[in-house]
Amino acid sequence: MNTPLRIVRSSALLTIVLLAAPSTADAQTDTYERPPIDYHKASVDDRITQLSAKLESGELQLHFDHQHGYLASVLEALDIPVSSQTLVFSKTSLQRTRIAPRTPRALYFNDDVYVGWCVRGDVLEIAATDPRQGATFYTLEQTKSKPPKFVRDRGQCLSCHASSRTQYVPGYLVRSVYPDSDGQPILGSGTFTTDQTSPMEERWGGWYVTGSHGAMRHMGNMVFSEAESAQPELDRGANLQTLDTLLSTNRYLSPHSDIVALMVLEHQTQMHNAIAAANYETRQALHQSFQMNKFLEREEGHISESAHRRIEASADRVLRYLLMRDEFELSDQVSGSSTFANDFTARGIKDSKGRSLRDLDLKQRLFRYPCSFLIYSSAFDGLPDEVRTRVLDKLVAILQGTVESPDDAHLTAEMRQQILEILRDTKPEFAIRLPS
Repeated sequence: MNTPLRIVRSSALLTIVLLAAPSTADAQTDTYERPPIDYHKASVDDRITQLSAKLESGELQLHFDHQHGYLASVLEALDIPVSSQTLVFSKTSLQRTRIAPRTPRALYFNDDVYVGWCVRGDVLEIAATDPRQGATFYTLEQTKSKPPKFVRDRGQCLSCHASSRTQYVPGYLVRSVYPDSDGQPILGSGTFTTDQTSPMEERWGGWYVTGSHGAMRHMGNMVFSEAESAQPELDRGANLQTLDTLLSTNRYLSPHSDIVALMVLEHQTQMHNAIAAANYETRQALHQSFQMNKFLEREEGHISESAHRRIEASADRVLRYLLMRDEFELSDQVSGSSTFANDFTARGIKDSKGRSLRDLDLKQRLFRYPCSFLIYSSAFDGLPDEVRTRVLDKLVAILQGTVESPDDAHLTAEMRQQILEILRDTKPEFAIRLPS
């Protein structure tokens, strides 16, 4: 084959984010279908319900075009940059029959919403983050014949989006499969879930990847053959600045599938899941503890030791993703092919020295200051007090150096001081924990 989209042997390929393969989520279903979570019964207040209210009131209208349907208008209404576009060609999402190497699925995102679009797709696929309930899934029919209406999923998406891959809550994932020349996963070859810890050489199979990454190699821009036995040669998929030889990029809002956008996406999806898991676990622990208080005639509001332990473990899980623990260390410079890096950084909340948690490093790690920008999110702020205060108290202790752990050995004294100063200026709930 003369193009980088080459058939190579299965060795670890990454595939899409929003809709992945079925799993053993059924065993977990009753934990979030019952009180106190009531996932499908509880109302949500996310970006899609807010947008729907504006549509119903006439405050806002969505515009339809024949090539992309409502896509461009939805992105504008949700303030999602086109530069966030990534392209996935493995058949691992709702509209799998529309997806192939020549017609990949486009994914766009900001801090709390993800939008999926397929060429000639029947619907837009949307996932939005609610501060209490976590990921909520919607579709928007791609037709001009009736007023646009977002329809909430009632369980179909959770067959993939609530499992060990999403930290056992309704959530998001970047999945690893081995796609063949048609984009079909080679199911016998294994599957992986990707986050900030994943080695570069195991990332982005089933994805297109544009940008530069020096001598590092990844599995993007290629397909696999089950029959081959040699170790795959990765050079042909490396350092592509354009996808014009692989597909008709003029069908899409952007010709890019930016490597930096992919890296942010991988961190963000599991950071969201960790926050949602801590939310669910804390509410469930408190609910069960308060129920036991009645049976054991304990004081109202008493929190059991087992509940405290569960909440403590949830706080530690949030900190793992928040502080980029065990992050894969880059061995070469990464540069995107689009404006995504600049667009992403420009949205940062800056401290008095002009620094932001959205500042990128891309030489040794993803972020210049290894603390997730999602600490500013409504999902983080919506955590129950019992777990959010633990996270913030532990974070202060780590950054001040009063608590030392091998888990945080990647944080130099200078980094800790920089992160502390940024949060002191930009996160009031953090700042009040510091001496005046």
